[in-house]
Amino acid sequence: MAGKSEGSAIGIDLGTTYSCVAVWQRDRVQVIQNDQGNRITPSYVAFNETERLLGDSAKNVVSMNPTNTVFDAKRMIGRRFSDPLVQEDVLLWPFKVICGENDKPMIVVTHKGEEKRFAAEEISSMVLTKMKEIAEVFLGSTVKNAVITVPAYFNDSQRRATRDAGIISGLNVLRILVEPTAAAIAYGLDKMYSSSGEKNVLIFDLGGGTFDVSILTMVKSTFKVKSTAGNTHLGGEDFDNRMLKYFSQEFKRKHKGDMSNNARALRKLKTACERAKKNLSSMVHTAISIDCLYDGIDFNSPITRAKFEELNMELFEECIVHVEKCLKDAEMDKESIDEVVLVGGSTRIPKVKQLLQDFFNGKKLCESIHPDEAVAYGAAIQAAILSGQSTDEIRDLVLCDVTPLSLGVELDSGEMSVVVPRNTTVPTRKEKGFSTVNDNQTSVTFPVYEGERPRGSDNILLGEFVLSGISPAPRGVPKLKVFFDMDVNGILTVTAKDEATGNANGITISNVKGLLSQNEILKMLEEAKKLKLEDEEHKNRFQAKNSLEDYVYNAGAATRKFSSKLGIADAKKIESEIKSAMAWLDDHKNAERDVIENKRKELEGIWEPFLKKLLL
Repeated sequence: MAGKSEGSAIGIDLGTTYSCVAVWQRDRVQVIQNDQGNRITPSYVAFNETERLLGDSAKNVVSMNPTNTVFDAKRMIGRRFSDPLVQEDVLLWPFKVICGENDKPMIVVTHKGEEKRFAAEEISSMVLTKMKEIAEVFLGSTVKNAVITVPAYFNDSQRRATRDAGIISGLNVLRILVEPTAAAIAYGLDKMYSSSGEKNVLIFDLGGGTFDVSILTMVKSTFKVKSTAGNTHLGGEDFDNRMLKYFSQEFKRKHKGDMSNNARALRKLKTACERAKKNLSSMVHTAISIDCLYDGIDFNSPITRAKFEELNMELFEECIVHVEKCLKDAEMDKESIDEVVLVGGSTRIPKVKQLLQDFFNGKKLCESIHPDEAVAYGAAIQAAILSGQSTDEIRDLVLCDVTPLSLGVELDSGEMSVVVPRNTTVPTRKEKGFSTVNDNQTSVTFPVYEGERPRGSDNILLGEFVLSGISPAPRGVPKLKVFFDMDVNGILTVTAKDEATGNANGITISNVKGLLSQNEILKMLEEAKKLKLEDEEHKNRFQAKNSLEDYVYNAGAATRKFSSKLGIADAKKIESEIKSAMAWLDDHKNAERDVIENKRKELEGIWEPFLKKLLL
């Protein structure tokens, strides 16, 4: 746990499309603005010939540099390249994704003339680094500790990968907190002591790339999650993609042009679709208008809110299916829910709100918390508590989360034997007895799975380990105990023990195939430090170049204004020097910092005597 001497701990909502950072300060939560004055920052990273761009600056160049601008890293984190959902997205992303070692998706970009490959954890760590820097500028001190949020339906691999991303960014991750629980904290902060009764709250969290629904029971300062459901691949990006497909077909129908293989045109159209989607939340119709979209053709096409809803109705209705499932798992009916709280930017879509309100028989939806900021808000409160910086107002807050998916081992028959049922309160320790299936068997392999399918192979393989040294005996005689330990971050440790011999073995989930090993994390840490130094060097070079340009232009302005004080020969000489300096700047746009600074010193040595004459 962090100490007070280590500075403020922050809460980070690491989103698919946008991220947000907040801190507990002066007895309240402060959502922090970035360098552009925005309280949310695009989860974008761009690479070019000279630098790496993060956040707003990266998203601003996505249409010009689509193949080297990376987004949606959260959709890949903790997944395998062969995952059908990853394969589906690969077809839509303008940047290249290939299969790396152990079926790990690797993002390929060109940076400074070289091909670079990054894991999703590295891209996410760059976004986290940006959020960390935003907080450090605001606080005026170094930030080491953070609570990072994930969707409630993230599996163990995805949670661990997110933690790894935090480590690579240089953060000490105090806790991985699920997004609906963080939002519930934000919602319940002012209600913790104002109500003595029990309150059932449903958090409906529809963001840019993920969807969660959770039911929590709140009693004063205790928040207990009863059930959770959702889809880690459903959100605003999917709505944009449906529109993208529709307008691509419209372009083809109107202009007989196929831009399906033109990344730049598709990115321009995708950006326009995102803007149209936002417009349709407050307007009943809008239009796409893009100059020179493809092959020199200008594209203009209208779209109504009704058409947008038709394109996405299947996805909207899926959200309600998950709400039903969440209620069923919590063993509650609609009438048991006291409040339905909206979180996530996509909850601004009128049809989503209408379907949800209709499902709850016209119940008024709670929109009292900011949909884009609520998760970071709650994470900041949890960060303050864990770092010992909380006040009496929040110190007694207690969170009781649950497992999003069932956990168990695969039997010899291929069946999954559940040890930890889904929606079990965490932290938890569960055990189950097993035995051998063959006579005189001295070792047993335990494949650990996560999911709800009856067959182990249909679920998510977290890893496997072997328990050896079992005393030879007839099948079914040895008594083997398997223990599942899940901590407050929802991260799992599994061990098995032979009761007769005392032999035990377990699995270190962080070393499961496809996830990062400690050596890989260290290597990525070094790469992150190297990129940060390059960013700082570019910033310093840019400042030196600006300083030189200012000096040259100011010298030229002074010469023109006070030329009468100079002789004809001196005036011509300095004008020639200024033209030469401007030409040098044009020819040395990518010069190193020391070269630029030496050039300024050289010019100062020549010009200062003349400039002093002018200013006397």
